[in-house]
Formats: sequence, C-alpha cells, structure tokens
Amino acid sequence: MSKSLRIVFMGTPEFAVPMLDTLVHSQHQVVGVITAPDKPAGRGMQFQQSDVKKYAVEKGLHILQPEKLKNEVFLEELRALQADLFVVVAFRMLPVVVWNMPPLGTINLHASLLPNYRGAAPINWAVINGEKETGVSTFRLQHEIDTGNIIFREKITIDEKDNVGIVYKKLMDIGAPVLLKTVNAMADGNFPQEPQAHITEIKHAPKIFKEHCLIDWNQSAETVYNLIRGLSPYPAAFTTLNGKGLKIFSSQKANTTASKLPGTVETDGKTYLRFYCKEGAVDCLELQLEGKKRMGVEEFLRGNKILSE
Repeated sequence: MSKSLRIVFMGTPEFAVPMLDTLVHSQHQVVGVITAPDKPAGRGMQFQQSDVKKYAVEKGLHILQPEKLKNEVFLEELRALQADLFVVVAFRMLPVVVWNMPPLGTINLHASLLPNYRGAAPINWAVINGEKETGVSTFRLQHEIDTGNIIFREKITIDEKDNVGIVYKKLMDIGAPVLLKTVNAMADGNFPQEPQAHITEIKHAPKIFKEHCLIDWNQSAETVYNLIRGLSPYPAAFTTLNGKGLKIFSSQKANTTASKLPGTVETDGKTYLRFYCKEGAVDCLELQLEGKKRMGVEEFLRGNKILSE
C-alpha cells in the first residue's frame, strides 16, 4: 500500500464529487476542500452551494471558499493545512503561488485525452466534433493551462447516440480510479511523466457561449446532429420556430433523399418535425418551445400547429 498523503482537493461541479469521494475513502487524508463561493441562483435567488461543497459538508471536511486565490488570508490558511499534494478536478485556473505550494506540487484530472481539448468544455466539444473516443488525463500543473506532463490516461468510446450527459457519466465513472492511481503513484514517488505531444492542429475546448448553441442549418445533417447531442442536456442547441426560440435536446438523422433549402421545416403534424440542412435533414425527438416544458415530438405536435414550408 502507498504511504498516506495529506491532500487538499479543489473542485466545484458534480463531476468532481466521485473523485473527492474516492480520496476520502482511500488511505490518504483529505485535509481541506477548496470550492467556489456560494452564489445566488434560481427564481428566489437563494444562495446555492456547489456540489463539491454539499458533499464536503456531509462528510465534515474542512472547507475554504476564497473569492480571490491570491488573497493573503486564504494563502495562510492553505499553508497551515500542510498538504503534501493538491488535487484539482474541474476548478478554476490557479496562480503559481497556489499550485507550487505543496512539496509534491499539484495534479489535475482533465476530461479529455490531452493535448487535445484543453479548455473549459472538453466533453461538449469532443461530442460536437463527432469524436469516436475521449477519456481522462492526469497531469502535473505548470505555467501554461492544461499543458503539464501526462501521468496517466484512460479512454472511453463515444457511441453515435451518446449525448454529452452520457459521456459525462462515463468519464465520471473512470475518472475516480484513474485519479486514485495517480495519487498512489505520487505517494510512491514512482510515476510516469510524459510530455504532451506537440501537435500542429490541437483541438481546443473553449467555454460554451450562447452563440455556440445556435443551429446553423447551412451545415450538414451530421454536423447539426452532433451539435445537438454535444449540447444536451445542457445548455441545449436552439433554433427559431414560428418566431419563438426552440431548444432541441434529441434528434436523429432523417431517412430522406429529399433536398430543400436549409432551415426548411417539414411535418405531418403528428409524428415528425424535420429541419432540412445543407446536406440531409434532422428529425427532432425531444424539444422545448420558449415558455413551454420539454416534451417528445408527438406531444409537442399535438399542442402546436406547425405548417410545413
């Protein structure tokens, strides 16, 4: 068994919770959890805790929620924890004064097969780009974001019908054992450090903004289909229909040889709602009209008169 390390864990969303849970139940000691400050959200603007904080509260872990990571009071609290290693999963960019603090440095688990898909939304972009596989990578932090030496990688397959929610779950499942394997290797002082390959055409994973979610019907049906599943269940790809915003959560490539102007809408008013693309067409399966609930296409068509163009 590897020696026990004192670990500070840094993370915020649901994705990071299984990783933290694995460390809590290992021989290592989680001496602190750093997560985002509580933020007002929802209709009542009540303060909401991050998923990582909720877990940490439940387990009685020591929690820090700094607004600024260079704040001297926070840095003193962090030093006082005397951690051997910092572990980062889905957190924010760290200043050098933080990631260089512990004797063993800081490791990060990133949801892609680095060096591809560095950035804030690696899972979304892998699906949007039609990748057949992705995975997780652990690496040591250095100055440039997501560029440190790789310690371990683990791959998963992206099936053609997988949306980002399914891929997210697959990566959560494999991430925890890969992270523990990495921490154990760090504890033993025996771990690989593979420099990230210098690829001319690295695929990036920038943060998703609203403009990324607007469907361009001048693209191929394959491209539109991948965009829809790469943004489902959140934030969802959208278009307009009858002058209102329409989110599309699920679709399939239409079995048709017909060719119509991109953006043309076709329906029988009962069973299908089809949008034509530059090449091919997609049939909507689950959708949500602005101001309405999310529903299947047949229920949607029962409540909405759509005229074929």
